[in-house]
Amino acid sequence: MSLIKSISGIRGTIGGRPGDGLSPVDIVKFTAAYATFIRRTCPLKSNTIVVGRDARLSGHMVYNLVAGTLTAMGYDVVNIGLASTPTTEIAVTMEGACGGIILTASHNPMQWNALKLLNHNGEFLNDAEGKEVLAIAAADNFDFVPVDSLGHEFINGTYNKKHIDSVLALDLVDTEAIADADFTVAVDAVNSVGGIVIPQLLRALGVRNVIELNCEPNGKFAHTPEPIPENLTQISDLMKKGIADVGFVVDPDVDRLAIVMENGEMFVEEYTLVAVADYVLSHTPGSTVSNLSSSRALRDVTRAHGCEYNAAAVGEVNVVTRMKETGAVIGGEGNGGVIYPASHYGRDALVGVALFLTLLARSGKKVTELKKTYPAYSISKNKIELTPEIDVDALLEAVKQRYAGEQITDIDGVKIDFEDSWVHLRKSNTEPIIRIYSEASSTEKADALARSVKEVIAGLVK
Repeated sequence: MSLIKSISGIRGTIGGRPGDGLSPVDIVKFTAAYATFIRRTCPLKSNTIVVGRDARLSGHMVYNLVAGTLTAMGYDVVNIGLASTPTTEIAVTMEGACGGIILTASHNPMQWNALKLLNHNGEFLNDAEGKEVLAIAAADNFDFVPVDSLGHEFINGTYNKKHIDSVLALDLVDTEAIADADFTVAVDAVNSVGGIVIPQLLRALGVRNVIELNCEPNGKFAHTPEPIPENLTQISDLMKKGIADVGFVVDPDVDRLAIVMENGEMFVEEYTLVAVADYVLSHTPGSTVSNLSSSRALRDVTRAHGCEYNAAAVGEVNVVTRMKETGAVIGGEGNGGVIYPASHYGRDALVGVALFLTLLARSGKKVTELKKTYPAYSISKNKIELTPEIDVDALLEAVKQRYAGEQITDIDGVKIDFEDSWVHLRKSNTEPIIRIYSEASSTEKADALARSVKEVIAGLVK
């Protein structure tokens, strides 16, 4: 069994003893700790917390525990039912709520679930706030209300439509162009909430021909849910038949978007943000942000538009913070996470779909032709395992000194930028390993760069 306590919430496998897996005891404790934190810190007078969930088999059970705990803490709960992460984020602000909880373990397999914690802006808690919630939980420092102060549950099933309507209302979404293009679009939603909202969105955008794969929201994931190439053979094989113009794949909570080209090949998750940013910058020039482990292609495209690119530490909350600091008009993460402030500050696959289809329709190009217009890079993802007694921070500092002649960024691990490539090293928070991300003009060069850095690390360890 696994239980991971982090600043963004609590994630674990369902079952087991308290503290070993995501047991009912753990769900109650962390929900109560979060409610206590919100009570202490929320500037709004609201007494409402929004709860949405993906379609996992454990979702209904976890919801009942969370909602019961929140009402026992004196909060009213707005139950928005099966809803994506970005839908829940939007619902928090539309409700004027003081917070929100999303019940989803994102791309983890179906035996996992999690509590993702939002503030009154519908955004994830930052590092300090997350640590405060963990401290409250560790100390059991919360009190339940007496019977005459119990909260109530309200069911509101309108937020999927409200989310879609908000996407349609964006200035850069052109439903007329999309309808005129007469696209055939395939969708793989891994049998979670994307199976509800993505087909609805597509039809609202004017797409008349939608091919649905794994769109029944029953929580029985048809494949490993992370939307990476090795898990997407079904939609790839379908696209190879030449019956669709583009394929969209989302993870269980619909904050990541992967695109499949008309020939069945991957557009590559990294390029979801690159393409959307290219379109946004062509109409609204401004700065962009992605995390340190994301493709250099976003930087190149941003500079091609005469705009400024900035990097952030890995993690959505860090990207959002940097976007606000720089006034970025578009940003996100290379895992297919598009953050468009004109909508809201959260990764949103619905926004990504709408903006990409508008770009595709207006360009008159096939997806493969569009891909060729962007800088060609390949990312390699590796790790190196270390013995527990090794001081990983000291080791990373030694690596930093070893490459002192190159451009170094150390806001999150160590990133080394070479003229035509880069490598990013980050220590794991849960195990003695260093994650190594490298990017170059080809997979072979990216792999070779990773191997050379591994050899340097091995030498430093000795």
